[in-house]
Order: sequence, then structure tokens, then C-alpha cells
Amino acid sequence: MARYGQYCPIAKALELLGERWTLLIVRELLMGSRRFNELRRGVPLMSPSMLSQRLRTLTEAGVVVREAGSSTVTPEYHLTPAGEELRPLILQLGTWGQRWSRSTMAANDLDASFLMWDIRRNVRADKLPERRTVIYFEYPDAKKTMRRWWLVVDRGEVDLCLEDPGFEVDVMIGASLATMTRVWMGDLPLGEARAAGLVKILGARHLARSVGDWLGLSPFASVAPARQAGSATSPPDRLA
Repeated sequence: MARYGQYCPIAKALELLGERWTLLIVRELLMGSRRFNELRRGVPLMSPSMLSQRLRTLTEAGVVVREAGSSTVTPEYHLTPAGEELRPLILQLGTWGQRWSRSTMAANDLDASFLMWDIRRNVRADKLPERRTVIYFEYPDAKKTMRRWWLVVDRGEVDLCLEDPGFEVDVMIGASLATMTRVWMGDLPLGEARAAGLVKILGARHLARSVGDWLGLSPFASVAPARQAGSATSPPDRLA
């Protein structure tokens, strides 16, 4: 852990929170990830050993608590009151980043795994039929092992699969990874992308027509870039 040698509370907070990956782990916990493998899916480029180390540090600092899982033997991680107090900071940081450091979608910023995990936890299950619904995504330009994804939504539960779950697909969404990321982040309206042929949606008519209702967008999609007039958008009130 870096030491700044200052009594300033900002410096002391940064000694704990300023290390690489730490705030992204807090972000994942705020968005509902509880188990180690769920956290890994939210930070797929982070090594398991580093994740374990950061969780240990946050636990020792009283920001995170490790508990026995409620329904399995797998331990779960929860934020303490100290961790929950970081929520407005994370929301404001995300708003600032979307406004002033908005991604230009460089190739090394695109990650199908993280995009699909983000979509999975923000999909509006209440806007989908009560029966099981299977949504298939295809990204032809993604890494070979990351091109095909399935979301299985059943009674409010949303599962993300990288292998065919064996159920009939109800709707298929196809786009380049860059295009879908731009749509997700609010930089390209879905209707505009469909009209231009950049996003193809096939399947049950009622589901294909209502994609904009149930797919949702990033919690920060409504934050306008700083270059646009009147961009002082308030931070979202939630992460997922």
C-alpha cells in the first residue's frame, strides 16, 4: 500500500482506495456482486490472486465483511456501513468520467465479457414475459471465444451464459462490439443504430419491438459529454 506521509484525510483515504482495482471492486459490490466469481466477472482482467489480496485489505480496513453464504458454502462479501458510504462517491466519479473522460471506444477499451456482465445486471426482467426468455447476442468482431452470449431470464432471475444453454432463442441481437458498447453507453441511440443497419434484431415480434424497454442502458448513459451545452447532469441514483 502506498504511503503519502500526510495526515490529510484525503491522503489517508487514497492510501486505501487509490490502489489499482480497489474502487472497481467497491463498484462491483455496490452493484450487487457478492461471491468471488461474480466479482471476477466484473473485473475480468484482474488476476484472482490480486482480487483476493484487495478483498483482504478492504476487509482488514473495515470496508468489506466476509460472511458465510446464505444458501451455499461459498463465502460472500458485503460492504460495511463504511463501504456503503462510498456509494455517492462512486456515482459521482462515474458521472465525472462519463462527462469529462468519456471513452472514445479504443480497441483496448472494448471488453465483451464486461459489457455482457453489465447488461446482465441491468436488464429489466420485469419488462419481459413471466415465462423463460432467452436472448442471444453475437459480436462478430470480438475475440473468438467471446463472440456468442446468451441471457436466460426466468422469473426475475437473469443468467449469463458463454455456452449454448440448450433453450430455444426468443430474440437475437447482432452488432459489432464497438457499436453495442456505444449503444449501451448512450453514445448511439438504439433506433438510429437499427435504422443504419449497425444493430440487427430478429425474433419474436413483441420482444424485438420492445428491446429499448427491457434491454436498458448503462446507469451513466444519460450523462451528456462536457462539450455539449447544459451538460451538468446529476449523477444516477443507482448503479444497477
